[in-house]
Amino acid sequence: MRITRRVRTVRNIRLVWVLAAFVSLACIAPLCARLYISAVTSQRRYVVIATVPARHVALVFGAGLLPDGSPTPMLADRVDAAVELYRAGKVMELLFSGDNSRPEYNEVGAMFKYAVERGVPGSAITLDYAGFDTYDSCYRAHAIFGVTSAILVTQRYHLPRAVYDCTMLGIDAVGVGTPDWGAYGDSMMAGYEVRETVADVKSLWDINVSHRPATLTGAYLGMH
Repeated sequence: MRITRRVRTVRNIRLVWVLAAFVSLACIAPLCARLYISAVTSQRRYVVIATVPARHVALVFGAGLLPDGSPTPMLADRVDAAVELYRAGKVMELLFSGDNSRPEYNEVGAMFKYAVERGVPGSAITLDYAGFDTYDSCYRAHAIFGVTSAILVTQRYHLPRAVYDCTMLGIDAVGVGTPDWGAYGDSMMAGYEVRETVADVKSLWDINVSHRPATLTGAYLGMH
């Protein structure tokens, strides 16, 4: 009986160590992914529009809509930055990439309307209705719309992954990070940071392991 109890005790200790190692790895891996992506994109990220190198196209990522169908404050900030890039002559065209997978939700349509109201001619704007996530937006920008270099526009917390995905998918990408911490509530930003840390792991998997295509790999005119 004593031997049996000792064996069980040893097994339980081993199980605890295995579980502890698994939990540690699950916590450390996302942080390592975030640090890596931030490091390899650091020279391609800017916070001042005047200092960003000029490109032909600005790629702007969707960021949600309000109940009335207008851009969220976060999305409006992205489009405002893209409008500023256009006015400053840093880009000649804007590519808006977002979700229009259902008729009642049209991110790029709202982005288009918002930009035109601020003086950007509609002829200078292209819409990608199938930018369902960052990877899809970068993949389609290169594969469907022929973008080879671009200024990416998004919030600073999201910019490292956006630059990483686009660069690895064939685009000579630099990015402008719009304000986030201090511009939005701390609790909201903390949630976004946690989600982004997990998304960085998925990004490394998509880019380096699965090499998946975008959700849609052909032309898509949306459901607007």
